Amino acid sequence: MSRGILLYGPPASGKDTVTAALCELSDAYCAFTRLKIGSGGTHGYRMGSADQLAELEARGEVIYRNDRYGNIYLVDRPGLVQATQEGRIPILHLGQIAGLEAVVEKFAASWTSVLLWCSRESTEIRSKGRGDSDTEARLTAWDATAEDIKASPDFAWDLQLDTEAMSPAEAAQEIDLLTRRAI
Repeated sequence: MSRGILLYGPPASGKDTVTAALCELSDAYCAFTRLKIGSGGTHGYRMGSADQLAELEARGEVIYRNDRYGNIYLVDRPGLVQATQEGRIPILHLGQIAGLEAVVEKFAASWTSVLLWCSRESTEIRSKGRGDSDTEARLTAWDATAEDIKASPDFAWDLQLDTEAMSPAEAAQEIDLLTRRAI
């Protein structure tokens, strides 16, 4: 069975840096690049069109859709199939528990769900420090993530990590150990 990692957390909680650290641990890990329909930054995304979105939706191949920052972000079945080929372990970044649930429900794999957490103040400092032009929108997303967690108290995390208390390398080692135990 395919394996995968679901990283959940507010903006600037360390999803990118922990993913990079996981990829340094093993060539099996790969960042899943969501399909993005819209404008703005393209780094870390597969850019798509409205026509492509319509085709994926018509074929039932949209696993999860998130509309944020004036764009549409997708977890799509063809992208996940490709990401899990040859024993690779995709790492998906999601900011909504509904996204985690959709992926687990609609794509058969052994998923490791990880909550990466940082305070709202850290999100603001990290966002400004990396030069984000939309820090206020990211703080709004932080608030939404906190509410999402409160609204889903029964969600069973495989691992919860405070990224203010540990380095990305330490977080990656904990995730790697748990993921390898799931084999």
